[in-house]
Amino acid sequence: MKIYLVGGAVRDSLLNLPIKDRDWVVVGATKQMLLEKNFQPVGKDFPVFLHPETHEEYALARKERKSGKGYTGFYTDSNSSVTLEDDLIRRDLTMNAIAEDQDGNHIDPFKGKKDIQCRLIRHVSEAFIEDPLRVLRTARFAASLIHLGFQIAKETMELMSIVVRKKELLYLTANRIWNETEKAFKTYNPHVYFQVLYSCKALQLFFPKMYFFYERDIFLKNNLLKKICNKDNILMGLAKISNFEKNVDIRFAYLCQFLSINQLFFFPSKIFYDTNSVSIVQSLCKSFHIPSSIRDIAVLNTGFYIFLKTIQSQSSKNIVRLFYKIDAWRKPDRIKKLAFLNDFNFLNQISTKLISFKSGCFLKKCFSIVKNVSIQLILDKGFKGNEIKDELMRIRIKKLQLWRLKNFKSHI
Repeated sequence: MKIYLVGGAVRDSLLNLPIKDRDWVVVGATKQMLLEKNFQPVGKDFPVFLHPETHEEYALARKERKSGKGYTGFYTDSNSSVTLEDDLIRRDLTMNAIAEDQDGNHIDPFKGKKDIQCRLIRHVSEAFIEDPLRVLRTARFAASLIHLGFQIAKETMELMSIVVRKKELLYLTANRIWNETEKAFKTYNPHVYFQVLYSCKALQLFFPKMYFFYERDIFLKNNLLKKICNKDNILMGLAKISNFEKNVDIRFAYLCQFLSINQLFFFPSKIFYDTNSVSIVQSLCKSFHIPSSIRDIAVLNTGFYIFLKTIQSQSSKNIVRLFYKIDAWRKPDRIKKLAFLNDFNFLNQISTKLISFKSGCFLKKCFSIVKNVSIQLILDKGFKGNEIKDELMRIRIKKLQLWRLKNFKSHI
């Protein structure tokens, strides 16, 4: 029985990156042999075990043969005669197909170290096309490694396009798609993930309702709108905003807001809450089981995109209504996030009278004016039941009106 360190730990070590997880492959062993050493089996599909002390994953070396559709349609053979090379050849990319023995020597039958030196993301074998999840994984690796100069090999991009044309991606579950997408959103350059998927024609399969990526007619009616809702400009904006904000909910919300931006040029001051665009975001989040911690800011930012961009011309009553709608009293962090998104200028060269890039600052100031109102004083005046809520709103509106009148010479 021989044990080798494999996968990401070896790759990241060669790249001088922090090692997050250590995975091991066991050659020349059986399930019974590991059980006798107190390894704990996990999962049903593959012979994977947890070390009794470190709890790191140890997998029996295995072969795989395609037997169906999607990423689950495989027959697995993990008998003790399976070699290390048999196990490595089933892996997706050469940089992930390097093993390290207990003496620190590298076993690299597919020249993964050379590809790392050449900064190439390359498939191991033609079997790459058998697992559609590899399209997403490769795009995600491109996003996570582009800052080190990596790019996807031309022949690997061609295989990714083949997978798309064969419609294998349709067999991926929503959870699998979102898991890879969320990981991509956490990288330094999440925009690269979307660029790669667009290039191999996979993006529209996953996010068909993000119309702005595909130059639909609805986004071509206005020249300025056409310039703003340009795929390259939008992804450039995602790259920029990612330099300032690491949270996935902010990055995701940034993309979703373009579902509402088109209405800014047609109904600039008439919409309080854009229910049409919100329904698309909610449908998208439901389809991919996106958690509420990420969904909520995207929904609120998209729904109030038009209102927030024109907030300085909105009534004090509606501004206070906004605070109630987003539950700002209990979740004040939402004010900070919405302010950041609305002050972010993703295209410095684009300007219009309809857009104020200081709307976020104004939002935060308005909230600071109205957030501290004493409920006890209202109770002391004898208000009860729904009267308390009505009086609270009246006081907040009045405070905001007085502040705006004093500072902006206008009573709105």
